[in-house]
Amino acid sequence: MPTERDDNGELQQRLEKVLLGGRRRYTRLQVVEKAGVPEDRARRLWRALGFATVEDDEVVFTDADVEAMRTADNLIRAGLVDARVETAVTRALGQHLSRLAEWQVHMLWELITANPDLGRNERQIARLVDRLLPELERVQNYVWRRHLAAYAGRALASPEEDLEARSQVVGFVDMVGFTRLTRRIDEAELDGILDAFETIASEVIAEHHGRIVKMIGDEVLFVADTAVDAAEIALTLNERVEADTTLPSVRAGLAAGRILSRFGDVYGSVVNLAARLTSVAKPGTIVVDRELAANLSGVPAYELRSRRAVSVRGYSRLKPCSLRRARERPGTRFESSQQLAAEMLGLRQARAEGPDNEVGPDFPGYRP
Repeated sequence: MPTERDDNGELQQRLEKVLLGGRRRYTRLQVVEKAGVPEDRARRLWRALGFATVEDDEVVFTDADVEAMRTADNLIRAGLVDARVETAVTRALGQHLSRLAEWQVHMLWELITANPDLGRNERQIARLVDRLLPELERVQNYVWRRHLAAYAGRALASPEEDLEARSQVVGFVDMVGFTRLTRRIDEAELDGILDAFETIASEVIAEHHGRIVKMIGDEVLFVADTAVDAAEIALTLNERVEADTTLPSVRAGLAAGRILSRFGDVYGSVVNLAARLTSVAKPGTIVVDRELAANLSGVPAYELRSRRAVSVRGYSRLKPCSLRRARERPGTRFESSQQLAAEMLGLRQARAEGPDNEVGPDFPGYRP
């Protein structure tokens, strides 16, 4: 008597046939021969895409694999993809599309298992996939082209700028106490929290012209081109999360400087510094490095307060600043009138600041 596992195995085979666009017909060596691609390149690209190595006599490839291998080889031969980075480019493509495919297959699988009749009939599966895949492809193509347009516009606006190594602001925002929280809630609640956090992060970062580099569970890593954009992302994200009673508090660390952008990820000491600043931030607070604080010190919308020096891994005696929105303090109008009177009398009002108060005259970028 067929078991549920047998039924699922047959269903997976049916889905695989439809998704691959045909039956598995070729071995690896046959693909190499048909595509006219050097064997070492074919093996290298296959591994870089994230697929398991197969034996030479295993029949696992389709006509689509032959065409894809031929196309990739043509791009390299034409010089459109530098042969020196072909493996890295392929690896990045495989990693990003792997995550996308995992989500889409999960969505498809839930749809089929929720409607058992679909899984018993290969024609019905084929019709479902034939309807669904073109829609997904259209959406993916649209999003891809919009991002191409955005990045192309930025590159053309500053043609002299190095797009791989340039000055940006890097930010980390993570949920506080997330590990402890996961021990107390079930999977459904965890999924809801992660979805809510990702939704807020995505919306806020997009609204303020930033870019999500990656979501790492309870943490988001983003970059922004300007100090103000980065500050608004961190502050607004913190405010939106605090307003959502279902989410734990967040903390953030921001640092400015030159970073290396490589295949969608970012690297360098500035990235490490932002991560370290996040680790010393308290719940609901934002900590920034001194370079970013200097860039923001003349912006009236923000308050910067120097913090006591701390030592973290890789950084000794780090002197960060806390960032928050400016707020009208009691007596502000009276103090302003005093300052105006002092200026009329030719006097200058001095202001002494302690280590945890507003940024003082000794701070780079300070303007009295």
